[in-house]
Amino acid sequence: MKNKETKRGIIETFFESILWKSRLIAVLAVIFGMIGAFVLFVVASFDIYKMVCYAYQFFSAHAHSDDFHMQLIGGVIGAVDLYLIAVVLLIFSFGIYELFISEIDDAENTIIGSKILSIHSLDELKDKIGKVVVMVLIVSFFKRVMHMHFSTPLEMLYLAGSILALALALYYLHKHS
Repeated sequence: MKNKETKRGIIETFFESILWKSRLIAVLAVIFGMIGAFVLFVVASFDIYKMVCYAYQFFSAHAHSDDFHMQLIGGVIGAVDLYLIAVVLLIFSFGIYELFISEIDDAENTIIGSKILSIHSLDELKDKIGKVVVMVLIVSFFKRVMHMHFSTPLEMLYLAGSILALALALYYLHKHS
């Protein structure tokens, strides 16, 4: 019986070895995805800190600004948007690592690791990222709608239709899970 190595041939063995090891280039996506997530978490946290300082100044000065609530809500919603995008990057990084590099051993015995971050196929990764992206779009939509002024009934109808479309999207995203 021949050795498996001689059956395949030296060139084929070498090529397949290089091909298999080339999957490790995906570690770049993992590293930079994690860096991006970290940066977004820091920036969003700084935005929340700025909103707290803004609210403190507002209350300590007993000022009565008409747009205080709009600025405060807009700043917080902007930070939530950044947090959600950071979560997308985290899920992406964990998923790419588990699919192309190795399973994350530290996550195996935890509740969070076994449910949220455990990814076994590209379809699972796309599904999880897709759900968070839809939430990012909804938050961005909400942020933009806050600053709009509606002057005609048709514009209000468009707003109602948009909200209905978002509600249907959320319903169908969570229907099969």
